[in-house]
Amino acid sequence: MQRGNKSVLDYLQKDPMGFLLFMLYRAPAVLLALTFHEVAHGYVALRCGDPTAKLMHRLSLNPIKHMDPIGTASMFLLGFGWAKPVPVNPNNFKRGRRDDLLVSLAGVTTNFILFLISTLLTVLIGFALYVPELSSDPQGMRFMLSYQETGYTLQLFPAYAGEIASLLRAPWLLHIQRFLLHFCMINLGLCLFNLIPIPPLDGFHVLNDLVLKGRINLSGNAFRITHLALIVLMFSTDIVSRAVGAAVSFVQGLVLGGYLRIFGL
Repeated sequence: MQRGNKSVLDYLQKDPMGFLLFMLYRAPAVLLALTFHEVAHGYVALRCGDPTAKLMHRLSLNPIKHMDPIGTASMFLLGFGWAKPVPVNPNNFKRGRRDDLLVSLAGVTTNFILFLISTLLTVLIGFALYVPELSSDPQGMRFMLSYQETGYTLQLFPAYAGEIASLLRAPWLLHIQRFLLHFCMINLGLCLFNLIPIPPLDGFHVLNDLVLKGRINLSGNAFRITHLALIVLMFSTDIVSRAVGAAVSFVQGLVLGGYLRIFGL
């Protein structure tokens, strides 16, 4: 993932037109992942007794309502980030801390489910897309579908399609596969990034509700300060990128390997 992030930034500098073609696939993946993440928060909050998101029209599937400028830009360039948080009023919850935990887990759970589904689809499409020498071999499938492999990276960028043309038997499916590969990475990156236990991310609420039993109560200013510190950390160092990238590669490798074993590879 780290290598792919550098490729994205290099691509923008070296080939602006190619970058625009790349974004035709990446943009829908980012917007869908962010939208489903936030709508899941709002819907679960509504089921737990808090109608705030519904009253403020944040249960909409319109991505524009959920976009945060910096968080969305991070999603496009780094593969992880955040949307504009859905407004939640914990005072409306039926069962306080339990409901706060459920709402906090709703977004990351939705993203992880979408990751599982889209990864399965990439495997199924791979059987038809790649030549038999690849699709019948576990190493061949990993070369094309694993985040750490060159074949995966080449599929993400339309300008590199010619380099893998000989590996494809149904080239028209590459358009669908390319979107799904983006969608897999974005959803898993969004899930794991938001599980970092730093406010205002979901992971902090999970830690506070599940482990600390709600003992930490931060003010709005404290949340804003930690959020700003996280942004500075993300864009001034590669600490967050490396950590999330390593976690994404590890989890994706486990899930992909599991699917390949299910199909006898």
